[in-house]
Amino acid sequence: MSPAIERLREAVQANCNVTDARHARGMTLCTYLLEMRELYRWECRAPLTAPLPRAEVGAWIAAREALWETLDCAEYRPLPVDGGEVDPWDVESANRAIASLGLVYGAGIGRFGKPQFFLGVLEREEWREGMRILVVGRELARDLAPAPAAMRGETAAIRLESLARLVWERVEAWALKRPDGPLKSALDAHGYVIGDAAAVERIAALEAETLILHELGEREAGRSLGPGWEAMLAGLASRRAELFARAARDHLADCLVTLPTLLERGAAASIHLWFASLDGMRRLLFPRALRAYAAWCTGDGGRELSETAAQGASHWRNVCSHALGLSGLPATDAERALDALVVDATTRL
Repeated sequence: MSPAIERLREAVQANCNVTDARHARGMTLCTYLLEMRELYRWECRAPLTAPLPRAEVGAWIAAREALWETLDCAEYRPLPVDGGEVDPWDVESANRAIASLGLVYGAGIGRFGKPQFFLGVLEREEWREGMRILVVGRELARDLAPAPAAMRGETAAIRLESLARLVWERVEAWALKRPDGPLKSALDAHGYVIGDAAAVERIAALEAETLILHELGEREAGRSLGPGWEAMLAGLASRRAELFARAARDHLADCLVTLPTLLERGAAASIHLWFASLDGMRRLLFPRALRAYAAWCTGDGGRELSETAAQGASHWRNVCSHALGLSGLPATDAERALDALVVDATTRL
């Protein structure tokens, strides 16, 4: 690694440490420990399937938490590029400056207001319907709980390494009992063999296409909803409200683009994996999708799933528009309206 790249990597990782120091305490204990374990694995470049030494992981977590204690008042660093400095939020200028190095930089606001940063190696660049897609391989700097895909403006970054780690976490949990269901069906369709880390990376490389489709759907959703969405998210008073709003928009994006395209292509493995990833608030809000998936599994040729996506596009657009209307309401009124909207969103489709 050249001195220039190392200086940039250090600055980005320092900013990752600052955002982790400020926001890691907001995680549930289970999620926190899982994400810390995977951050340790990434930092040590340990193979996905390698057992991790508990004592070493425990000592590393203690050291990382001690570092975070020193960062409570730290500011985000500018990025050293081209002999000068770039604001860490100026993603476009940073990427122009490092394009010749074959690197991709990302910065944005994730769930619950947590800033997220990364620096990675560009694997390929492509264009889809006027949107620039940057597919990132090895990550040189990252924070806790990285998002495997993110869009900024007309550019989407797909992070293969983070996607592979996310797939592995799901596979590892499934392998404890190996139940039947969409994840088993997806792994079978991909020809996965228990313990094959290389297969997990191959699955991630193939399933990057689903993330690209989702980002195309996100762009369509954004055009439909207008520029006020991010401001609305930032103004929500509770985590539950944010989870609901994000889930509704995810469903809108997937009903607009992801599910119809996967069905059209006959991408069975990707459809199974989409449903294996349908959890939490997203699963609670979309019971019709689960019924349609069951019909698809029993051989209806995708008829019900196609109808669900078509009707879902209109339904979730309306739900998201109603969620936008909560912006600016007093917290108590917004929460009351949110409760009614959750029930309405679940039962009307």
